Amino acid sequence: MGNVSGKTGNGFTYEGDYQPPSAGRVHWTATFRHNGDYAGMRHGCVHNLPGASATDLDDAIKVDIESTWTDAH
Repeated sequence: MGNVSGKTGNGFTYEGDYQPPSAGRVHWTATFRHNGDYAGMRHGCVHNLPGASATDLDDAIKVDIESTWTDAH
C-alpha cells in the first residue's frame, strides 16, 4: 500500500492510501480536511497505468483525487 497527500485547488488538504497497480489499475481512498476539520472522504480508481513509474503513478493519483473532489456534484 502506498500513501499520497496534497492540497486541492479549492483549499482542502487530503491524505490517502492506494493499492499497488494490478492489471494497470490503482484503487485509492482519501480523507479531506478544511482548516483541520473533517470535510469528507472519496475513493476512486485510475486505469491504464501498466508499468508506470512511481512519479507518474503519484501524479495520476493526485490528478484523479483533485478531479473527484472538485468536480463532485
